[in-house]
Amino acid sequence: MGDVVEATRDDFRDLVADGLVLVDVWGPWCARCLALMPHVDELAAQRDDLRVVKLEAPKARRLCMELKLMGLPAFLLFAGGEEVSRIADPNLTAQQLDSWLDESLARA
Repeated sequence: MGDVVEATRDDFRDLVADGLVLVDVWGPWCARCLALMPHVDELAAQRDDLRVVKLEAPKARRLCMELKLMGLPAFLLFAGGEEVSRIADPNLTAQQLDSWLDESLARA
């Protein structure tokens, strides 16, 4: 689908409502989050089968609490508005993200 969309607490539910959506929950202080950003941009450009949305955690604290996010970086996969998979790991690598995404999409 191409571009990465920046979500806010106000439009998040609308952005994940339809189709397959990968949500990158990140924070500006999170070194691993920042290191993975170029890879997430590549995923958005290469994967026609999903929309990629970024959610900046400090700007959406209440939403992050509702989603029960416990650490960053965190990636959530939504299908038709429902969360179907997630991964959160402070040492997450691009390769681990790709493997998780492939497995999660196969199940979704």
